[in-house]
Amino acid sequence: MNIIFLMNDTLRADHINAYQRHTPWNRPGHEGQPFIETPHLDKLAEESALFDRCYVGSYPTIPNRHDLATGRFGFPTIGWEPLKADEVVIAERLESRGYVSMMIFDTPPLANDDYNFTRGFTAWDWVRGQHRDRWITDPVELTLPTSYKTKSPTGLQLYLLNATRRQYERDWMCAKTALAACDWLERNKTRERFFLWVDMWDPHDPFEAPTYDMARYTDPDYRGLPIIYPKYGRADYMTPEELNDVRARYAAKVQFVDRSVGRILDCVQAVGLDRNTLIIHTTDHGHLFGEHGLQGKPTGPLGRLYEPTTRIPLLIRHPEGLGQGRRIGAIVQPPDVTATILAAAGISDAEIQGESLLPLMAGTSEGSRKYAFSGRFSRQVNILSAGAAAPKRGAASFDGWVGIDATSEPITVTTDEWSLIVSPDGGPPPELYHLTNDPSQQHNVYNAYSKEAEELHQALVDFLTECGASRERIAAYTMGSHGTSSTTAQALPTSTLVYSIRIDGRPYAFLSEDEAIFNRVDDSPIESMTLDRLQSIDGHAMVCIGDQYYWATDVAFATRSQE
Repeated sequence: MNIIFLMNDTLRADHINAYQRHTPWNRPGHEGQPFIETPHLDKLAEESALFDRCYVGSYPTIPNRHDLATGRFGFPTIGWEPLKADEVVIAERLESRGYVSMMIFDTPPLANDDYNFTRGFTAWDWVRGQHRDRWITDPVELTLPTSYKTKSPTGLQLYLLNATRRQYERDWMCAKTALAACDWLERNKTRERFFLWVDMWDPHDPFEAPTYDMARYTDPDYRGLPIIYPKYGRADYMTPEELNDVRARYAAKVQFVDRSVGRILDCVQAVGLDRNTLIIHTTDHGHLFGEHGLQGKPTGPLGRLYEPTTRIPLLIRHPEGLGQGRRIGAIVQPPDVTATILAAAGISDAEIQGESLLPLMAGTSEGSRKYAFSGRFSRQVNILSAGAAAPKRGAASFDGWVGIDATSEPITVTTDEWSLIVSPDGGPPPELYHLTNDPSQQHNVYNAYSKEAEELHQALVDFLTECGASRERIAAYTMGSHGTSSTTAQALPTSTLVYSIRIDGRPYAFLSEDEAIFNRVDDSPIESMTLDRLQSIDGHAMVCIGDQYYWATDVAFATRSQE
């Protein structure tokens, strides 16, 4: 049996029609039209087993690929980092059964800076030009947005430079990668068995799509500036109209992605591989667009993982129709996908922390996971002492840098009924949601359901212990530790000097005067003050740390444990 694994980064399940999720927001200017159009993924869903409760394990991009490559949960012990030399990966395991393996990707960190995720593949093809890929050096005149609402102007400059060669749809990244996969399938269609991993960064931000896709979703009456790469963190730096435009841009990109994935699926059928090929389609995480007052994939004290981020799509199409048309409600996680791929190849490995999903698809199992565990592990970086070089290292080049001192971040434990979000000792208080009655997680009932919270807390501690987490990390998440004296969630001392500007009457504070000058929208004065002073002026003043917006009260909470 051949195996094709398709990954689209940052794809929300509620943006795939087949999932029939509640429409998360209105589409101004397109009332009466479908919320989203995904005909190709919908068709794949009709031919597949649809997993309705697949949850992120390690988060975000690279940690997720670690779970998939190794079949093991990484976030209890490691963060956004290269594969370790002693970790056996899926391609190496498949090689033992005679599989020719190929990775085709445009996701830059898979090969950038010795991340080693191409290890074990017979061959690999990096489709260049995506996101912050250091690819083009042409002396092109660029119009770079200087808006204080734009994430990483340096990264955006690389993106815009790479985009200068776009002319036709086939030049857009997801289309380029899909076409490269189709070419490979045509050349290799007669192989006895192969494993093809196609990794597409879209619909990840920046949020741009071909003009005809944009016209389907963006509000024709919108007159604001296009924010194609919005800052993460607190979302209220954007007006409601700007946030609607960002949401529409994302939807447009999802439709473009659906069409690109459709090209691969059409090719599989055209060359006759649909009769002997297992196809898996999924993502690594979702993205927040104003839910809980947050934008993007925030880190640090704001890095709480809610359902739009953790509950991800998973479609598995078996060539013999196993599970076709079934909607499976069992809790599953990325290591289970790895186990499924290996099981399809006839491989069983005790080192894998996942279980094959084939019995679920066949209806002979109801699944064994009572809990899903979703989290990230951030390396500690002191931005005050590390200086300007810190954001350029490792995960900071993408989306893995916490931006403030933190040895660990909130972890989410999910069951069929409950969702518990636990920050490490010194962080924000726990949150508990009854998903059955409150699927949008609006009502924190932690204090009212102590027994349920205790059970989920203990399950998390047991999981971290089983995965080999350090004693200190386990202790930080142990029930009863919250509110004690600790620096685990330390951000910045309240005596830290910041540089404040006013935009539309609201204070925006930055850690350097140069940053304040860059983000200033006029010649208004720059005032230096301590964080403590800023909090007294406006508790909801925006504080930019690690290219992410916090409220002053967020930073105050994170530092209060020191004082």
